[in-house]
Amino acid sequence: MGGQKFEYDESGSTFFYFVLSFLALILVPATFYYWPRKRKEDPIKLAEQCQCPSCRKKRIIIEQSQPYRNFKNFLIILAIVSGWVLLGFLTIKVSQFDYEMSNFDPYDILGLPPGATQAEIKKSYRKQSLILHPDKETGDEKAFMRLTKAYQALTDDEARRNWEKYGNPDGPGAMSFGIALPSWIVEKENSVWVLGLYALVFMVALPTAVGTWWYRSIKYSGEQVLLDTTQMYFFFCHKTPSMPLKRALMILAASCEFDKRHNSEIIERITDNEEVPSLLRDLPNLGEKNKEQPLCRPYSIKARALLHAHLSRMKLPEDTLEADRRYIVSRCPDLIVEMVNCVNQLIALAYARRIPRLPTIETIENCMKLSPMIVQGLWEYKSPLLQLPYITEDHLKYFTNRKKHIKSLLQLAQLPGEERRQVLRFLNDDQYEDMMKVLGNMPYIHFQVNTEVIDDENSTVVTAGAIVTVTVLLQRTNMKELFGDTTIKEKNKMKDDVEGAGDNGENDKTDKNDKTEKNDKKDVYKRPVWMKQNKKPIKKGKKPVAKQQAKPTVAPSATPPPADKEKKPKEPKKKEDGEESDGGSSDESGSQSDASDNESRDKSSGGEDDDDDQWEKFQKRLQKRERLEGRSKSSHPVHCPYFPLEKQEFWWCYICDRKSHTLLTAPAHVTALVDSHELQLRFTAPRWPGLYTLACCLRSDSYIGMDQQQDMKLDVKEAAAVPAEHPQWDLSDSDSDHNEQGGNESEFTTDDEVEEE
Repeated sequence: MGGQKFEYDESGSTFFYFVLSFLALILVPATFYYWPRKRKEDPIKLAEQCQCPSCRKKRIIIEQSQPYRNFKNFLIILAIVSGWVLLGFLTIKVSQFDYEMSNFDPYDILGLPPGATQAEIKKSYRKQSLILHPDKETGDEKAFMRLTKAYQALTDDEARRNWEKYGNPDGPGAMSFGIALPSWIVEKENSVWVLGLYALVFMVALPTAVGTWWYRSIKYSGEQVLLDTTQMYFFFCHKTPSMPLKRALMILAASCEFDKRHNSEIIERITDNEEVPSLLRDLPNLGEKNKEQPLCRPYSIKARALLHAHLSRMKLPEDTLEADRRYIVSRCPDLIVEMVNCVNQLIALAYARRIPRLPTIETIENCMKLSPMIVQGLWEYKSPLLQLPYITEDHLKYFTNRKKHIKSLLQLAQLPGEERRQVLRFLNDDQYEDMMKVLGNMPYIHFQVNTEVIDDENSTVVTAGAIVTVTVLLQRTNMKELFGDTTIKEKNKMKDDVEGAGDNGENDKTDKNDKTEKNDKKDVYKRPVWMKQNKKPIKKGKKPVAKQQAKPTVAPSATPPPADKEKKPKEPKKKEDGEESDGGSSDESGSQSDASDNESRDKSSGGEDDDDDQWEKFQKRLQKRERLEGRSKSSHPVHCPYFPLEKQEFWWCYICDRKSHTLLTAPAHVTALVDSHELQLRFTAPRWPGLYTLACCLRSDSYIGMDQQQDMKLDVKEAAAVPAEHPQWDLSDSDSDHNEQGGNESEFTTDDEVEEE
């Protein structure tokens, strides 16, 4: 390194090295990922596809919805091929630079064979210099410099030694550094143009691009829904706490995504002035006379009419209203998810006392019901059998006979083969096989619920005010595994209109003897049981301290009815727990003492394994979190010939209280149920002991009639009292004196103490 020279390369040759490496880094992965390939369709999936006329028409429409696909592929191929051609040109250019710098042969430059004499060298140099000299018309400065170096390397002793030692008559090669830019950028003549280009890119183009992206992105929520639409959902859901299904459909049709002022993809045609009024006359109970904004706007009425026509499976003009219907229906699933999220947030705000009215469970469930209705193009009250191909309302009479009345898809799947073929005798063999193929691919969900209190000493005991974790295990199987299997009973369906849930069955007996309690119960019908206890004592008493002391011992007539209900079932429950104790009031103390003895025995016997059990539970929770973090949106395709896009099976799972018509947990959106899926739902247990019956619900966003509900018995125990004293908290007199004496002493030596010493 001592003899090397360092030069700054202003020729711009290093720019080609930079472009070559940068282009190679882009071209290799781009060619691998973006080169158009023919999709190899799985023959098994092709065989499973439905061949009904509606499904075939849908596949043709999806293929025709991408008219510029071939042109786009041509542009991608052209760009990739151009990049590889440019890469080859740069490779050749760089190789020429390397050849000129590394291959310096003076004999070759002078055109002489190795070992030529000095006279021959001088003669060849003189002859070529007359041609290559810059002052001549045929001169070439660069070639003349190489000729001069070659002559010096063969005539000058020092130059010859340098050439033999370093390969260059000038001595050791110089290390050049470049800025990897073309040479014209650093030239003085082009400085103004270069500064102008930098100002245009970094001061105009870049801020404009960032500002445009930011302005467009702030108009959308996380679900790619316009914020104006979300704001409208919040307003109407708060205005109508108990929202019927048709009103939810009306609000969905008023989304800003269907307004041309907010969405440039909306097409307004002149033919709408004739076709839309004609469609409105064919649709009853559309509510077009509603004067609320924006429900009364023309775009909202048109979208509402198209959704009603879609749910009624009406035929529309192909090039006009049918195209609008396909676009509106394709946007509805994302809008429904946003509407469900809005209602869920309003419920959370109501629990936090931020808004006065609490939306009922029917409101959010009606929003969820819209999704399978839109996907299947079917009203909710219609038969679920109409989701199968080739079956129309005229064929429903074949499913009703004297022996059996088939109402659900599961009942149809469980029929024996001959009996099922007899019921479907109106189909030919090909249609029957196609219909059974679709029915066999439909889902059947095994629904398991486990309740526990995590991070508690006894995870199986639920105490008042504890955080209850409900682990839901969903296992999906195809319906074809149930063909002819009559052992599996149909799961519990949703009980939207059932009132019983909040209290135990024994409370009904006590309510019969107390009419005043029934009247009070109706007044607070829409509040959860544990929310009732917080409100009524606040209204009655002025002193909260006295109120809290009187709650456990107050007579039933002086307390709110729900409190009386929850205390009564405690007595028979405690009799069951403490069977060894005597009857009467002594059962309570006896059961408590027995419970404390059992707990002490359990702690003494299982104390050695507590750490291992806690560690295993901690590891399981970590594994559950890891599984839940990697969520995808791919499960199973849905048979939905009336939905214009391909759809995947999604589900909602939540816990509610049917008695008070309230939602207890945020609905979990399950988007990756392929074979099995586990999720956790958490809610706060009631603040008052008693036996509660809650409902864990599972709803499909793709199929009608697939919803399930499983009742949960929640036995809430009284929370343990907070200890006021503990032996470890007591300090002896000697310890307290020692602390008082040494409390002001420091373990460090001060400067004053050093001076005194």
